[in-house]
Amino acid sequence: MDIRVTLDGRPVDATLNDSPPARDFADLLPLTLDLKDFHGTERVADLPRKLDASGAPEPVAAKVGDIAYYAPWGNLALFYQNGPPASADLLILGHLDVSAEQLGGAERITIEAAP
Repeated sequence: MDIRVTLDGRPVDATLNDSPPARDFADLLPLTLDLKDFHGTERVADLPRKLDASGAPEPVAAKVGDIAYYAPWGNLALFYQNGPPASADLLILGHLDVSAEQLGGAERITIEAAP
């Protein structure tokens, strides 16, 4: 699924996968979220509601640029460093085509459905 993303006011290419949790996330769009750092690995933000995690694909370790959902806390995570080992609690929703440096310093993201 194509989405339109701006990171600190600059457009970046991004896609969501076709998993049920990613489709549920797409139902929340448009979103503008303030980001904060988490463990020097990811930028995180709270979502307006928890996503339905049923039907999630097999867990994989997060990589730089991944858009993920941490189910226990219900938050969005944008990885600017490779993440921890695969966990059923961390669902990969999509990917941002952006440098680790740009993502690591990001303060605000806007995500919209592509026209």
